[in-house]
Amino acid sequence: MADNLLGLSTFVLASPFSDSDSAAFRRVAEFGYDVIEVCIEDPAIVTAEFLNREAAANGLTVGICGAFGPDRDVSHEDADRRALGIAYLKTCIDLAQAVGSPHVAGPMYSATGKTRMLDPEGRRQQRAWAAESLREVADYAGERSVALAIEPLNRFETDLVNTTEQGLGLCDLIGRSNVGLLIDTFHMNIEDKSLGDAVRLAGDRVFHVQVSENDRGTPGSGHVPWAEFFEALRDIDYRGQIVVESFLPTVVEIARAVSLWRPVAASMDALAEDGLAFLRSELSSEARA
Repeated sequence: MADNLLGLSTFVLASPFSDSDSAAFRRVAEFGYDVIEVCIEDPAIVTAEFLNREAAANGLTVGICGAFGPDRDVSHEDADRRALGIAYLKTCIDLAQAVGSPHVAGPMYSATGKTRMLDPEGRRQQRAWAAESLREVADYAGERSVALAIEPLNRFETDLVNTTEQGLGLCDLIGRSNVGLLIDTFHMNIEDKSLGDAVRLAGDRVFHVQVSENDRGTPGSGHVPWAEFFEALRDIDYRGQIVVESFLPTVVEIARAVSLWRPVAASMDALAEDGLAFLRSELSSEARA
């Protein structure tokens, strides 16, 4: 695992991320990361030309993830609303292809924050709409050599895919080889009985990894069972990106969406620096083991 590219999410730096945020690339490079993971909140304000230019100038690789609000809900009961989500994902895929991101990542099966009590048939239908929509998206992505990395979220942020096992079930429903999982330690720590068992269950369908502490703070500062997690990543021979993710508490919309009511680190710079140092320490310990 010593060869994994380590990245930082733009949610730590600026929101919504745009072509005016060139300083973010310099900061990510100065911290010592390899990857800047760009979240596409508003596709109209960020371009491939900008991302490629700034990444090249700072020696960085670009990863692409999505942001999924009510107008990007591919499992919505209204077909027109599903179409909006599909169109947004195709835009993200085009951008990913243009900047060399291996994937588009995120909880793309529903609108974040959508939590409803549904009977089994209602839940089955919601999953069926998600699978149908994402099958179309996956075919579009496959033609462009881009993968989809689907992220299970905790029960307070979605009612559809909470556990790694449920994520794998949705991948099976979609039925495309370029569809796998983004696993995120914050959500796994809430929903999966064992992080190690969940990682091993997913195996080669782990397409992307995000790391965050149990309080969304600096990795290594809380009670996530990190040794178990990294051992499992080594067991499945995971060689993809590992990205530190947290969220700016000063952006009201994001803070509300992820229930971030207090600072989780001394500063976002400290979180970025200490998170990278922790990852390097863990990965170097594994290399020596």
